[in-house]
Amino acid sequence: MSDIRDRIVSSGGAYAPPPGLLEDLTGVRGVHVREEGTCASDLAVAASRKALDRAGIGIDDVDLLLFAATTQDMLEPSTSHIVAAKIGADCPAFDVKNACNSVLNALEVACSFIATRRYRTVLIACGEVGSLVTRWRVPDQEALMRAMPGYTVSDAGAAMVLTTGPAGDSDPGVLTLRFAADSTSWDACTVAGGGAMNPHSLDDELCTLRLNGDLLRTTAVDSLPFILKAAGGELERVRTSAFIAFHQIAMPQYHEMLDKLMLPADRCMPAVAEHGNCAAASLPLQLVKAQAADRIEPGDTVAMLGVASGMSFGLALIRW
Repeated sequence: MSDIRDRIVSSGGAYAPPPGLLEDLTGVRGVHVREEGTCASDLAVAASRKALDRAGIGIDDVDLLLFAATTQDMLEPSTSHIVAAKIGADCPAFDVKNACNSVLNALEVACSFIATRRYRTVLIACGEVGSLVTRWRVPDQEALMRAMPGYTVSDAGAAMVLTTGPAGDSDPGVLTLRFAADSTSWDACTVAGGGAMNPHSLDDELCTLRLNGDLLRTTAVDSLPFILKAAGGELERVRTSAFIAFHQIAMPQYHEMLDKLMLPADRCMPAVAEHGNCAAASLPLQLVKAQAADRIEPGDTVAMLGVASGMSFGLALIRW
């Protein structure tokens, strides 16, 4: 995080945060930043190749490609087509975009298509370049606080492969999907520039990630009652899962989610401290790290909880 502070200081803004302030406020030790010239599609392609190799299938076996991320290469065309061209896919492709719940919603779309036998094998590809919406020039401390989510974002790639298979009581598969939205809160956290509201704006207030609400309350606090209502009786199944991945933006929010949702800490992982907020790639990252640490075994139930700007909520229970 010292590199982030150095860049804020050297950007020419009127305010320079004291040393250690960003670490103290977020609990994040560092973030990952892509190499210059690397696009969201490049990160998605790299992750997709690893996922396909792990699944033991080739790109020719994929019937549908979904690009799911908060970021994109261009406004037009859909980034999914850029990913498909780079990886050599000739199947249908389109984007699924819902802020940090993009991958979870793509999972919902893929499961629906597979269940109706529309497609057999679906590749979900995610490429996040969140460093592009970090605010570097800040006029005062309030502006820094409103831009705080941008100082924990990481660039990342992720991918998932879903396919038809046996659906017995012990077979791997998606067990439960549940989604909800409270769209009256759409303006709580925004990147406002580039769309129809502010199509050509270069104002830092509009082109960087910004909190717009009460800075004394986090979006996690605001959304918790909504999460509890939307999850309903499924939360008990989440709590008894072998591993629980949930969207993480900073360490205070991580601990708050554990506390308010009564999640067992020994079955969660504070990935945000080491890797930052990976946006829609956050949940797949936690699953990969948990598997590498032998915290997930075949037959285990794994939970994924997503909270995203908008405001949206997603829950998935998967048998590994």
